[in-house]
Amino acid sequence: MRKGLKALLAVAFSSILLVGCGGNKNTIEFWTPLTGDDGANMDALVAEYNATDPEYPVNHVITSDMYTKMYTVLNSGRGIPDLSIIHADRVPNFVDQGLLEPMTDIMAQQPELKEENYIVEAWDSGNINGTQYTIPLDIHGSAMYYNKDLLAKYGVEHFLDDDVVTFDEMLSLQGQLEEGDYVLNDALISWVIFAQIQNLGGDIQDENGDPAVNTPEMKQAIEAIKELKDAGLMTPYGEDGYLMFQSGNVLFSTDGTWSSLGHSQVESLNFGVTNVYAFEPDTFHNRASSHLFALLTSDERTEEKEQGIGEFLEFIRQNSIEWAEAGQIVASVDVIESPEYSNYLQSFFTSSEKQTDSLYIYTYRHYPYIAEALDNYAADMVHGELDIDTGLQEMQRFVEDKVSEGALDLENVVAEEEEN
Repeated sequence: MRKGLKALLAVAFSSILLVGCGGNKNTIEFWTPLTGDDGANMDALVAEYNATDPEYPVNHVITSDMYTKMYTVLNSGRGIPDLSIIHADRVPNFVDQGLLEPMTDIMAQQPELKEENYIVEAWDSGNINGTQYTIPLDIHGSAMYYNKDLLAKYGVEHFLDDDVVTFDEMLSLQGQLEEGDYVLNDALISWVIFAQIQNLGGDIQDENGDPAVNTPEMKQAIEAIKELKDAGLMTPYGEDGYLMFQSGNVLFSTDGTWSSLGHSQVESLNFGVTNVYAFEPDTFHNRASSHLFALLTSDERTEEKEQGIGEFLEFIRQNSIEWAEAGQIVASVDVIESPEYSNYLQSFFTSSEKQTDSLYIYTYRHYPYIAEALDNYAADMVHGELDIDTGLQEMQRFVEDKVSEGALDLENVVAEEEEN
């Protein structure tokens, strides 16, 4: 099966060239997909670590198409990075394909790299059948920012009394806003839908583990959001609702935890953060993911270099307040319990056990296909460009086709291996 996988990867990525891969035997080659402003924050963390004069300094390499390049080097067996950051939803498939090595040896060398020193939601996202394959860096996910001045203007500051804005509360503003003002935008609308599925007690897989997209909960979530749009409360389709929020015309913006940095750079914007809206104030979720340190399977990673990796990860555990600057929810308990961390807006999401529990990380193996389907179809359904029942059927077919294509490719490779 392993040889079959390599053959599949060779076929799939034979036309891709990897530039700048490899590394020095005395350097930890560290790959991340941090192409945004957060890449600079990681550069700063790496520079701080290298300033301690470690035996194995770290070389941070940012790659925009990291997963494609990962498959390329794994197939070739050359240029595999010593350490990487991957997203939580990638872990199950990577483990199934034999592409990740457990963190067991590194955790044995660094005893503080353990579950109780991290947010449990982030730690658990890298645990497969009792084996820990990753060490978490953060949790990042959907958040809802609010314009304090607009809340006061329309006399609805009380919406935030319980830290949860409900559908009914937003609908109460129908017909109450001045022209050009809106209650909410459609930023990260697919993530909002994922949160509502949890609020409704639904799931994205059935009892057999197959993808479940065309479900009553999915339909109810989309219909409820569409009701807000139909009431004239959502920013127009095709408009940049994120920028409209920054311009002071939107009460609530459902973008990401990392957006606090961008919002804070708008001097005229008087804003705060709360949970993504929900049906009831006592049941709320914020769709989340996690950046996780991981070891791609490699025969070239030495025990000495693994020791250096452990030292770097322990440094990050103790010193990742810089990562809070990127607007991320730092996974290290030492950091989030420090007085300094409370100065960051995203500390709201770890301010209580109930808040931390709201951070729902999807790790279902077919989640990437479902997320792609929602990204392709959700906005059209919410804005009335696509009938919801039709859209749900198309999304279900889209995901099932994706799953079948992957299984068929692998079956063909295995058959060819057996014939040979």
